[in-house]
Amino acid sequence: MTPSPTPWRWIPTLYFGQGIPYVVVMTLAVVMYKNLGIGNTEIALYTSWLYLPWVIKPLWSPLVDLLGTKRRWIVGLQFLIGAALAGVALTLPASNFFQLSLAVFWLMAFSSATHDIAADGFYMLALSQKSQAAFVGVRSTFYRVAMIAGQGGLVYLAGMLSDRTGQPATAWALVMGGLAVAFGLLGVWHFWALPRPAADLPPLRSGRTAAEFWRDFLAVFAAFFRKPGIVRILAFLLLYRFAEAQLLKLVTPFMLDPREAGGLGLKTQDVGIAYGSFGIAALTVGGLLGGWLISRVGLKKLLWPLVLCMHLPNVAYVALALWQPQGLAVVSTAIAIEQFGYGLGFTAYMVFMLMVAGEGEHKTAHYALCTGFMALGMMLPGMAAGWLQTQLGYVDFFVWVCVATIPSFAAAALIRSRIDPAFGRRAE
Repeated sequence: MTPSPTPWRWIPTLYFGQGIPYVVVMTLAVVMYKNLGIGNTEIALYTSWLYLPWVIKPLWSPLVDLLGTKRRWIVGLQFLIGAALAGVALTLPASNFFQLSLAVFWLMAFSSATHDIAADGFYMLALSQKSQAAFVGVRSTFYRVAMIAGQGGLVYLAGMLSDRTGQPATAWALVMGGLAVAFGLLGVWHFWALPRPAADLPPLRSGRTAAEFWRDFLAVFAAFFRKPGIVRILAFLLLYRFAEAQLLKLVTPFMLDPREAGGLGLKTQDVGIAYGSFGIAALTVGGLLGGWLISRVGLKKLLWPLVLCMHLPNVAYVALALWQPQGLAVVSTAIAIEQFGYGLGFTAYMVFMLMVAGEGEHKTAHYALCTGFMALGMMLPGMAAGWLQTQLGYVDFFVWVCVATIPSFAAAALIRSRIDPAFGRRAE
C-alpha cells in the first residue's frame, strides 16, 4: 500500500492556492481600482459585495459533500480560477473595464468560495483531529502568505510595470495574465501531490432518489443549527472580525492617498514592499507561533491572549494617520506589528471553526457554514467603510476601528465557556 504523502507536501500549496484568488478579489482589486481612478466609496462598496459568494456558499456546500470527491473539486476549480484570472486580464483594456472586470471577479469569487469548501473538507478528511490542530498554524500562515504575496509582491510588480509602461491598465493585465498561468500550473501540481484519503468518497449511492438526496441536503443545515450554543457560535463568527472588516478596506487607499488627503502618499511599489517584507515575516512567525501555542495548552486557555493580539495592533494605524511618517521603515514596522498580532489572533478563530465543524457529521459543509458567517461578518461592515472614512477622515476612522473591537471581546466572552479545555492541545 502506497504511504500517504507528508502533509508538508500539499498543505502549504493548497492553502497558498486558496488564498490567491481571495486576495485578488478582495485586495488586489482594491489597489487596481485605486490605480485606475475609482473612488474610495465605490471601491469599498463594490468590492465588499464580492464577499457575497463566501457568505452564501453554505447554500451549495452540501453538493460538494454529496457529489464527487473533494480532490476532484479542488483540481477542477483551480483550472477554472485560472481561466477567470485570464478573463480579468482581457477586460482591463476596455473602456467599461470597471463593470466587465467586476463581472469576472464575481465568477472568480464563486469558484474560489467553492474551492474553499472542498479544500477545507479535504483537510479534515486527510488529517486526524490532532494533526488538524497541529497544522492549523501552517495552513493559516500559508493562506496569509498568499495574501501578503498578493499585497506585497504582486502590488510591487504592478507598480513597477506601471512606471515602465506608463499604463496602469496594461500593468495590471500583465499581472493577472501571469497569475492565470501560475494557477494552471498549481492545478497540475495538486493533481499529482494531493493524497487520496479513503474517506474522500461521495456518499451518494447509485439508485438514490431525488427525494432522498434533498432530504440529506436539508439535514446538513438542520444539524448545524441544532449544535449546542448555536446563537453564541454565530455571534462569535459574525463579530470577531467586525473591526478588521472595516480596517482592511481602507488600509491600501490610506497608504496610496496623498498626504494632503490624510494618507501616507506612498507609491504602489512602496505598499508592496511594506506588506511583502516585514509583514510576511511577522505574519509567518505569528501564525506558526499561534498554532504551536494552542497545540501545547489548548484553545480555551489562550483565547483571551490571542483576542488581544488580534485587536490591539489596530492602534498602530491611528499613530500612522496622526503622524504621517515619511520613512518606509516606520510604515513597515507598523504593518509588521499588525500582521504578527493578526497571525496569532486569527489562529484562534480558525481552531474554533474546526472545533464547531468537527462536532458530528458533515464536517465539510459545517465548516463552510462557519466560513460563510465569517464572510458575512466581513461583508456588511466593509460595505460602509469607504463612506465612513470619507465622512470622518483617516484619523477618526482608525480611532473608530479601535472602538469597533468591543463587540469582538464581548463575543469571545460568550463562547469561552463552550470550548473544551483539551481541544487543540496535542497529547503528550
